Amino acid sequence: MAGKFLFVGSEKLYVRGVTYGAFRPDEKGNEYHDLGQIERDFARMASVGINTVRIPHTTPPRSLLDAALRHGLRVMAGLSAEQYVGFLIDRKGAPDIAALIRARVRGCAGHPALLCWALGNEIPASLVRWLGPRRTTRYLERLYRIVKEEDPDGLVTYVNYPTTEYLELPFLDLVCFNVYLESEDRLDAYLARLQNLVGDRPLIMGEIGLDSLRNGEEAQARALDGQIRTAFAGGCAGVFVFTWTDEWYRSGAEVDDWAFGLTRRDRQPKPALTAVREAFAEVPFPPGLRWPRISVVVCTHNGRRMIRECLEGLRRIEYPDYEVIVVDDGSTDGTATIVGEYQVRLIRTQHRGLSNARNTGLAAATGEIVAYLDDDAYPDPHWLTYLAAAFLATPHAGVGGPNIAPPGDGDIAECIANAPGNPVHVLLSDREAEHIPGCNMTFRKTCLEAIGGFDPQFRTAGDDVDVCWRLRQGGWTLGYHPTAMVWHHRRNSVRAYWRQQVGYGRAEAQLERKWPEKYNGTGHATWAGRIYGKGLLGSLRWRRRRIYHGIWGMAPFSSCTSPCPASSAACPSYPNAP
Repeated sequence: MAGKFLFVGSEKLYVRGVTYGAFRPDEKGNEYHDLGQIERDFARMASVGINTVRIPHTTPPRSLLDAALRHGLRVMAGLSAEQYVGFLIDRKGAPDIAALIRARVRGCAGHPALLCWALGNEIPASLVRWLGPRRTTRYLERLYRIVKEEDPDGLVTYVNYPTTEYLELPFLDLVCFNVYLESEDRLDAYLARLQNLVGDRPLIMGEIGLDSLRNGEEAQARALDGQIRTAFAGGCAGVFVFTWTDEWYRSGAEVDDWAFGLTRRDRQPKPALTAVREAFAEVPFPPGLRWPRISVVVCTHNGRRMIRECLEGLRRIEYPDYEVIVVDDGSTDGTATIVGEYQVRLIRTQHRGLSNARNTGLAAATGEIVAYLDDDAYPDPHWLTYLAAAFLATPHAGVGGPNIAPPGDGDIAECIANAPGNPVHVLLSDREAEHIPGCNMTFRKTCLEAIGGFDPQFRTAGDDVDVCWRLRQGGWTLGYHPTAMVWHHRRNSVRAYWRQQVGYGRAEAQLERKWPEKYNGTGHATWAGRIYGKGLLGSLRWRRRRIYHGIWGMAPFSSCTSPCPASSAACPSYPNAP
């Protein structure tokens, strides 16, 4: 797992999944007992491009994992924590839940076909409301710790759904939601919300689907095609289609009043199976799109220590039409020698500061889109793809994405990554930005040229804030894509962090002189949007959040809001013009 995606070694894994079961158990209570049928189903799944199976209600036996491995499939194994949550209210007759979970994990821990563990599936909203979010969260976190004790390298999730989206589960490795929205526009909008809720972790759709009994098989096929394509375009790391077959058994009886399967009970395929196969084959975007040419501009000054990693990352970019321009702003440490080893365009100038370097790259760019990347950052292979998709779908003048601290930089860098003052984005909505940080910002070249590029007075910082404000002042909008991701190293010493913050402070003073109307009486910028970043979450975690329950607790989609912090409370988390 790395940031918003899952990886197998160095290869990104897009989860193309399907749920499997529940089935009628045998006389011993074993749900997955027909190994012959399992083998046939798994072979059929693999042949249509499915690579992952979710077992939602029963922890699978090792024999099922062995069969999955033979067919190149991975398995999300359920632990059914939702079945025991009622014992938090009444302990009478309660089993040893910890021992049950330990035994289930121990039976399959370390299996090569295991993708991850799912603690549970949709604890009912009424129970969560009765118990309260904190008690529910503590219950899930305790089970998470148990799983990690038995399988330290295993990934752990919980499959949530919209009515309890307010549950804060920061300990999970990845986040899953069951979302049944037939409208692609509504699904796209809700995915943007979920992406901002889950932060820097992968988001997977635990269930999507449509009942063909009520809607017809052709409508089911069309809906699944749209749901899958929308989910991956929205940056999901994967989806699970509900479900493989109409054969379904719950609560001691066959379920025959709905038909969500890709196949009928006799395993004959529905049109939906063909639709899913075709959609999965084109993840994350369909071929044939007219991708715009993008010029990636890397500005560097004495960046010898980090720039090789940056250029290696750019070499791994999977995008059909892009160029890389490195502007060496008067380096004296041999940076140009390293850059010369790569097939990029190098422009060397006198040391004139960051904004001048950015403008030099803008003038040299041949692409209609200009992407700026810091020399101490490196991109995800699909960075440009997600940025370009956002430009194709919107009229935004600029688009940004997350910048995530890479692991392994040391304890000091990790602390600084969680400190205030790091590069953060400011969002007006789930998809429209007020500010995108300079280490990961992309613009339409014509828009940048229309405002005269970057202001040369900003030599080390502040240029990104200024250019965003000028673009918005000119009537343009800015966008944000949650999976246009770059890895951005934080400072690895207190001294370096201090020097950085001093530079940010000087840039803040320049911005205040240029934009006095943007600043309040305490000398801090007044943002219309919400500032996103670990510094904010850490400094304001104590503030009480409000959950809308509706009349008599019957709100269908409970939202969670945080009061807007007063200036004095939010000061530690203001972005310092990075």
